[in-house]
Amino acid sequence: MRLVKPKKFLGQHFLKDLSIAQDIADTVDACPDLPILEVGPGMGVLTQFLTRKGRTVKVVELDYESVAYLRENYPALEDNIIEDDFLKLHLERVFDGNPFVLTGNYPYNISSQIFFKMLDYKDLIPCCTGMIQKEVAERIAAGPGSKTYGILSILIQAWYKVEYLFTVSEHVFNPPPKVKSAVIRMTRNEVTELGCNERMFKLIVKTTFNQRRKTLRNSISSILPKDNALSADPIFNKRPEQLSVQQFIDLTNRVEAALAPEAKE
Repeated sequence: MRLVKPKKFLGQHFLKDLSIAQDIADTVDACPDLPILEVGPGMGVLTQFLTRKGRTVKVVELDYESVAYLRENYPALEDNIIEDDFLKLHLERVFDGNPFVLTGNYPYNISSQIFFKMLDYKDLIPCCTGMIQKEVAERIAAGPGSKTYGILSILIQAWYKVEYLFTVSEHVFNPPPKVKSAVIRMTRNEVTELGCNERMFKLIVKTTFNQRRKTLRNSISSILPKDNALSADPIFNKRPEQLSVQQFIDLTNRVEAALAPEAKE
């Protein structure tokens, strides 16, 4: 069967370097024994190494041409090919509610959405690895004070340990993307409860970083009740990129407390 033609609208850039594919596949070894779900296998350059791990491997692929290629070239995968949009999948059904490792050479155009979905299923995904745009990987791994530190950094690092593993040149893909890529690994930390209202936590993180040039006093004013004493605190002179995950948790609890009297009225 002829090779699959990369489709721009699906963000497809097929990896050609087998040694890099092997290195990416080996990132799942940090979570041994668990089944593996690969997103966007394309022509199976990563899949071929994952299937040698001695674990159940399922792949989810939206591109009908890639699905046909996988069925012809990887007949053993036949029953484990999910022809669907990953973002629409009910992940609790993939391995009958059991935990699994998520991996893949993720489409650049939906990588952030993939990780937001991972967070929704964090109790089922103790480990997530794979290759994404270098800029996004740096953003996820960034710490407080960095220009790349933002919403993804905070929300993921609240629940996962993030490792930026290695950078991948644009020249090992067909077609070459306009940016470099990077391989990361995210492993669940020991946090089971944030210690604050998760919905409010997300709201505060997103609200402040969407106005990241403003101080917290100005960006968070839309959430706080008028005439509150809270905004007099020196922390409100800071900008969001200066706060750690724990400081955002503490801030969430203080905002909740400030809103409590208003809620009772």
